Amino acid sequence: MKTVQKHIARRSVLAGAAAIGALAAPGIARAQGASIKVGVLHPVTGAVAFSGNQARQGALLAIADINARGGIRSMGGARLEALLADAQSRPDVGAAEVDKLHEAGAVAIVGPFASGIALATTQAAARHNLPHIVDVGVVDQIVTRGLANTFRFGPGIGTIVDTALDNLVRINDQAGKPVKTVMIVHEESAFGTGMATQLNERLPRAGFEVMETIKHANPTRDFSNIVLRIQARRPDLIIPSNYYDEYVLFARALLQNRVQTKGIYSVLGGGASSYRFVKEFPQAADLVMDCNHWFDPRKAAALELKTRIEAQGLFFTYEVFLAYSCMLLLADAIERARSTDKAALIAALGSSTFADHIMPYGPTQFVNGQNQGARPVVTQVQQRDIKLIFPVAFASGTAVFPRPTGRA
Repeated sequence: MKTVQKHIARRSVLAGAAAIGALAAPGIARAQGASIKVGVLHPVTGAVAFSGNQARQGALLAIADINARGGIRSMGGARLEALLADAQSRPDVGAAEVDKLHEAGAVAIVGPFASGIALATTQAAARHNLPHIVDVGVVDQIVTRGLANTFRFGPGIGTIVDTALDNLVRINDQAGKPVKTVMIVHEESAFGTGMATQLNERLPRAGFEVMETIKHANPTRDFSNIVLRIQARRPDLIIPSNYYDEYVLFARALLQNRVQTKGIYSVLGGGASSYRFVKEFPQAADLVMDCNHWFDPRKAAALELKTRIEAQGLFFTYEVFLAYSCMLLLADAIERARSTDKAALIAALGSSTFADHIMPYGPTQFVNGQNQGARPVVTQVQQRDIKLIFPVAFASGTAVFPRPTGRA
């Protein structure tokens, strides 16, 4: 079967055309038989467009797979129909797109990648009692405002920081405690600022001195001044939290200026767990560690999806497999609800035990909108590949730490 897509605005057609062509059959104008309209809302233009387009790809591929397997069987094989929307990397635009999706008949929304956008889109969706599954946004306020329509599939900042610091202490202790001082470099939005706030609170309690915290704008194209400040302070460890473009530019600037540290330990580093970064800038990526979202390498379905994505000339990034998983979660809820009634879908999501996914998660169970089965992992770039180093239960490598002398 073929995936059916509709665009709710002309800019969505223009922004999504290249991305859609890679995964969906062209020339589909309308649904063949019954269809269920689902909003696919991501920032496919603007500062975080790479991540937004990656997420859109994952959602569209999931819809194609769901339809190919028979659609929603409890509703007579009804197919999912994607209504594509572009948040343009701006919260206000994302909120306006939610209103358009509601008017166009969407029964639920998957998206919108960025935390700042998610804060706006979930609030807008609540006005329509429209179920909203957040794929990536990590700021905990997304799920602490009492919005019954909001469900976050991935872990939040609190869980991620706890996991990151627990494993950093473990890695540092095993190496003889070479790291005592750190500097934090973060982007300025809700995501990066929230991350930096929690790191500043928790790092001293874990035995680390935070020498300085440096904020940068999105976009930032010159990290020279930040690198000079790092060279002057000489921290043992750098902890970046950025989106993809800024992360890569920062890592390259560190390499070019031969900044010597005992390691780079990212917490949601936008490029650190990215095959694109490893392929395009292997020297800058070498031995970078990251606490982030990841797929379960033990699962055949995850590896099969990775192969399919890469066969399209795309990169298998966390945006792809999180959005893919969220669309499967939504389909499961519709299947169990046997209805597209919004209240019924919210109830079905709230009672979910979904476990048929490719993540290293336990069963999906929501408490106040947060998936209790979600867990982050720690990865490290080794020999031009990305290895999982924690949790040990499904690790594919062991940490190389501290960095050997002479490697920036």
